Amino acid sequence: EVQLVESGGGLVQAGGSLRLSCTTSGFTFEDYAIGWFRQAPGKEREIVAAISGNTGGNTYYADSVKGRFTISRDNAKNTVYLQMNSLKLEDTAVYYCAASSTRFWTIDLSKYNFWGKGTLVTVSS
Repeated sequence: EVQLVESGGGLVQAGGSLRLSCTTSGFTFEDYAIGWFRQAPGKEREIVAAISGNTGGNTYYADSVKGRFTISRDNAKNTVYLQMNSLKLEDTAVYYCAASSTRFWTIDLSKYNFWGKGTLVTVSS
């Protein structure tokens, strides 16, 4: 059974940091690109960051998070992380991780085969 489980969300003040984790099982982790997405109330789900499979040397960041968020992967632990610094009110959303068999990162949500259930991040003023 494929599973992706997000953790690390919570309430944080603006300017603070959080680290999200996406722990996976049930598929060959290193062969999959992993993406982090978010969905705020009343808005469409959007990609935040993505990392390619294998060594994860290729990454993508949405313009809104460049310089503040860092995605990384640990193939030995089947886990991807999203370090979020300098958080803003507009970062408030449910954050999801997803796996794509494309291996190289993609911003096309339809290419992601497996999804987690999400973790809530709330940034307060």
